[in-house]
Amino acid sequence: MAEPIIDLRSDTVTKPTPAMREFIARAEVADDVWCEDPTINSLQEKVAKLLGKEASLYVTSGTMSNQIAVKVHTQPGDEVLCETSCHIYNYEAGGPAVLSHVMCRPISGRHGILDLKDFDGMIRPPNEHFVHTRLVCLENTHNRGGGKVFPLENIVRITGWAREHGLATHLDGARLMNASVATGIPAIEYAKHFDTVSICFSKGLGAPIGSALAGPAELIVRARRVRKVFGGGMRQGGMAAAGALYAIEHNIDRLREDHENAQVIAQAIRETDGLRLDPPDVETNLIWFQVEPELGTAAEVAQRLKSRGVLVSVGGPQTLRACTHLDVNRPQAEHAAEVIREVVPNLSPKPPRPEALAGQTGY
Repeated sequence: MAEPIIDLRSDTVTKPTPAMREFIARAEVADDVWCEDPTINSLQEKVAKLLGKEASLYVTSGTMSNQIAVKVHTQPGDEVLCETSCHIYNYEAGGPAVLSHVMCRPISGRHGILDLKDFDGMIRPPNEHFVHTRLVCLENTHNRGGGKVFPLENIVRITGWAREHGLATHLDGARLMNASVATGIPAIEYAKHFDTVSICFSKGLGAPIGSALAGPAELIVRARRVRKVFGGGMRQGGMAAAGALYAIEHNIDRLREDHENAQVIAQAIRETDGLRLDPPDVETNLIWFQVEPELGTAAEVAQRLKSRGVLVSVGGPQTLRACTHLDVNRPQAEHAAEVIREVVPNLSPKPPRPEALAGQTGY
């Protein structure tokens, strides 16, 4: 009998619940390009209130939301300061360069987290030879940083510094609700320190489509035009926005379950020889971990787990990621943990590769 599939690759794989599907089916719709879709209008009002901003704009994806933000804050030839492993720099297909003609200047953090001292000397001098430093982007929670919550005190220091130097600020808050649930700090408290904030509905919140960009009304008017330029104008988009509306009304508090289930899987990794959590502390629903070379590559370990019905994503030659979400309940998390404990120790040890021995005494 085949093992049940437990998909831990990402919280983007979630499917609408029956209640969400029913809500979507009843959605009232009209033409959003004419600003007439009542479901989208309602969603945008709720998001603006949730984040304490004057207005918000519904868009199709987190990448679009972030790239619209970059576009409205910059001019061609400007520079964006961001963390080295952040989503905007690594996973949005070069959008800042392609769409806005700006450069990213990455700054190395600690599991994605930056503090004020990391920005020392990062503003270019006012000289015709240099780009114009214009925008600071942070990410909360930080995906590649292991789902870490960006500390509020760091945010306050960095955004305060940015304002003092005339820089705009944007928060990639794709998983901001995870940060809020994990810390008890309202999303509005994180958001108030940034000019613009994006949030995603199709990750842990479980909607099938969409993100939103929130900020000052004047900027969102500009953002709406940029959305059109990017091909993101929607007609009866309320069919999609209804899922997002249901998600923020029903699925925020339940993120706590995902965090608790992530701890179950993280504990199994801690207890399994050849695996190492990185970072060692799991704060939200993302679990990044390393595979020791003697067990093989991350892809090989992932394939063995897949043969037992547990899907994880490969993040590098020796890096794996597991992600809990609303389609993984506690029994499934516990089963995935047991599979990890059973499968990994039984992998045939492999002789160390030359690169794994580099730098060792006697090699």
